[in-house]
Amino acid sequence: MMAEQQDGERHVLTVTVDNESGILAKIAGLFTARGYNIDSLTVADISEDHAVSRITIVTNGPPQVIDQIHAQLDRLVPVHKVVDLTEEGPHVERELALVKVTGSGNARVEALRIAEIFRAKVVDSTTSSFVFEITGAPDKINSFIVLMRDLGLAEVGRSGSVGMMRGVTS
Repeated sequence: MMAEQQDGERHVLTVTVDNESGILAKIAGLFTARGYNIDSLTVADISEDHAVSRITIVTNGPPQVIDQIHAQLDRLVPVHKVVDLTEEGPHVERELALVKVTGSGNARVEALRIAEIFRAKVVDSTTSSFVFEITGAPDKINSFIVLMRDLGLAEVGRSGSVGMMRGVTS
């Protein structure tokens, strides 16, 4: 019987793994098999010899579900370390988004004004559209997207969250 994911707190997990074929499928399968959702997933090589990768997973669930996810991830063979940034304390979390806005006249001027406030950069411009690049916490990006909806939001591409602990950690 598949476990039902209940509403719960948002958690950012970082998983350090051997950079080997199939590990991402194993991790995604672990979530799928138990009926848990992955809100965001990013993967990056973090070692000079390309042997180790860091996977950042954003998920939601009550404490017992998050504990189960953590335990299941810890049991996978190529996993070196699992850290729940949400539980560990102060951490930095960032995401990148490309946001295309179409329009003319005042809407175009207003889109540029709001982009400046949010420190979004224009990375492409035509006579009828802008593509903005914005980085920051997911809430900042969500707010920017909401404001752009009334100004001609056409398309959004998001990278997913990455995060790490603040200060010195082992």
